[in-house]
Amino acid sequence: MPFRRAATLFAVAAAWAFQALAGSPGVAAPAVAGDGTTNTAVVFAYDRFGEDQTPSISIRIDQFEAHLDELQDGDYQVLPLPRILEALRSGAPLPDRTVAITIDEASGSAFREAWPRLKAARLPFTLFVATDAIDRGSPAHMSWAEVRQLAAAGVTLGGLGASTQSLVSRPAEEVKAELRRMADRLQAETGQRPTLFAYPQGEVSSALRTIVTEQGFAAAFGQQSGVLHPQADRATLPRFVMNESFGSVDRFRLAANALPLPVTDLTPDDPLLTVNPPSIGFTVSDEIGDIARLACFAAGQGRTALERVTEDRVEVRIRDPFPPGRTRVNCTLPAPEGRWRWLGMQFVVPE
Repeated sequence: MPFRRAATLFAVAAAWAFQALAGSPGVAAPAVAGDGTTNTAVVFAYDRFGEDQTPSISIRIDQFEAHLDELQDGDYQVLPLPRILEALRSGAPLPDRTVAITIDEASGSAFREAWPRLKAARLPFTLFVATDAIDRGSPAHMSWAEVRQLAAAGVTLGGLGASTQSLVSRPAEEVKAELRRMADRLQAETGQRPTLFAYPQGEVSSALRTIVTEQGFAAAFGQQSGVLHPQADRATLPRFVMNESFGSVDRFRLAANALPLPVTDLTPDDPLLTVNPPSIGFTVSDEIGDIARLACFAAGQGRTALERVTEDRVEVRIRDPFPPGRTRVNCTLPAPEGRWRWLGMQFVVPE
C-alpha cells in the first residue's frame, strides 16, 4: 500500500474511532497466504439512497458512487454474501479484501438509485426485506414486483422482520409470529424462504438471538462494526453501516481494508444492558500478538481507560452511564500496511 494512502487510513481511523460512531475494536489481522487469500470479509450495510431528509439512514448518491468506484478501482473482491458465509463455514479461503454489500428495508430509493448502479457495476448484493410496508403499498418502499425483479436477477433476499421496528423489548411469542409472517410473505411472493436475517436497527439481545436461531436462520447481522471471520458468532455478525454523515470515501476505504479482532469470553454477553455502565471485558485471540496499542472508545465519552488483567485479557472502564437507546463501544488496533483491526459492540439501554 502506498505510504500516502496508509497515512490517510491511519488518520481517518483515529478520528473515526474517537468519534465512536462507526469503528470497532481492531485486532491483529490473520496472516495472508502467499496466494493472496484470507478467511475474513467486510460487510457493508446501506439503507436508503439520496433521501436527504433522513441522513441518519441514507447515503448521498455521490457518496455511494464514490464507494462503487473504490470497489471497482481498488484491490477488492465483492462476493455474494452466501458464498462468503459458506467459505467461512467450510474453511475455504477467501481473497484478501473480500467485501459484501447489503441493503436493509427494500426502500424505493434502493430500487431507483442503488440497483441500477450496482447492476451496471456487476456487483452482487443482499437485500434484507421488511414485508409489512410492501404489503401496505407504501410509496417509500419497493413493490413486490420490484422485489421479484431483483430476485430474478440474482439478488440474495434476506429478512428484516415484517416491520422495521426493534424486536428487542417485545414478547417472545410476538417476535416469533412476526418472523414467521415475514418469512411466509417472502416465500409466497418470491418463492424464496429467507435464511439470512438482519436485526431491525441492529438491536439484539441474548433472548432475541436465541429466537432467531431457533427460527432457522443460518446467519444474522447487527449494525456493530467489525469483520467476519470463522470464529465470529453467526447469530450476531458485524457490518459497517454507511450513511450520509459517515459516508466519505476515506471512511469507506478504511472499513474495506479492516481486519478482525477475534475475542472470546466477551462480557456482558447480553447486548441488552441490565447494568449501566456495563462491565466490558474480553480475551484477545493468541494469534493477535502484541495488543499494547489497543484503544477503545465509548459513544459520547471518547477514549476509555483500559486495564490488562492478564497478558491477553482486557477490561474496558466506562466512566459514565449511557443514556437510553442504542450505544456503541469500539476498539481499534493498528495492523501492517496501514490497516486496522476492529471490534465493535452495540448495546441497548432500556428506557
